[in-house]
Amino acid sequence: MQIYLPIAGISLDIFLLLGLGGLVGLLSGIFGVGGGFLLTPLLFFVGVPPAVAVATSANQIMASSVSAVLNHLRRRTVDIRMGLVLQAGGLVGAVLGMFLFNELKSLGQIDLVINLSYIALLGTVGSLMFVEALAALRRSRRNEAPPARRRDRNWVHTWPMKRRFRASGLYISVIPPVLVGIVIGLLSAIMGIGGGFILVPAMIYVLGMPTKVVIGTSLFQIILVSGATALMHAVTNHTVDVLLATVLLVGGVTGAQLGSVLGSRLKAEQLRFLLAALVLAVCLKLGLDLVLPPAESYSLGAAA
Repeated sequence: MQIYLPIAGISLDIFLLLGLGGLVGLLSGIFGVGGGFLLTPLLFFVGVPPAVAVATSANQIMASSVSAVLNHLRRRTVDIRMGLVLQAGGLVGAVLGMFLFNELKSLGQIDLVINLSYIALLGTVGSLMFVEALAALRRSRRNEAPPARRRDRNWVHTWPMKRRFRASGLYISVIPPVLVGIVIGLLSAIMGIGGGFILVPAMIYVLGMPTKVVIGTSLFQIILVSGATALMHAVTNHTVDVLLATVLLVGGVTGAQLGSVLGSRLKAEQLRFLLAALVLAVCLKLGLDLVLPPAESYSLGAAA
């Protein structure tokens, strides 16, 4: 059953789109990630223009994060004050990212930049995850305990403009969270990702936040930044395909429910290994699409 996507300018099978949304929702439920960093490249593969894929993914990420953060608010696992600081930086980064996005689009280079950005990001993150997952699997086989994470004072405790974040038990400068937020906002505007798979490690290892409030605070930050990014894309570029986002969201909600069940039956080490392998596979596919000749070659010439 084909449906026409007016903003993307193509027709796609609705069951294919539901399957893509379901797959990303499944991965979200299993691995605990937003899935935007996989959804956008998957949309590339089925023919959605990169600019539309980026804007639409930001719209879907915002919608899917709302229900998740409500559960964390009920459990009081959201540091709202830290989230507001991250959002302030994220909004600045999103505005800068939109400016850069529009400049590259006017030069006709935005599709190439988006693809190269995904290759660099997925390759780096996937490699780090793969190495860490292999180490975790080795420790599991040897029945070794994971190394304890140290909570010593680091450089974030030496900067000025300190504030107390009671939910996280921190007394640190607001400058590092703002800088982290700016980076996530840039990525959201240019690549259409929530940035949770970068933000969560940064909150743990850079800011020193306790794990129990990291996921909820990350989702809280993603809602406003992704929403602002989607709005700016819709107003300036008209690249948000609401029909596409709706179909993907329906599939994503269904897949997430199944993923949460499957995730509880697999070991954490196995989950990290599978996710790393998937990220590297998507990175490889993007790289091959850039260097290999297209299936249907064509040339431009003077008319007879």
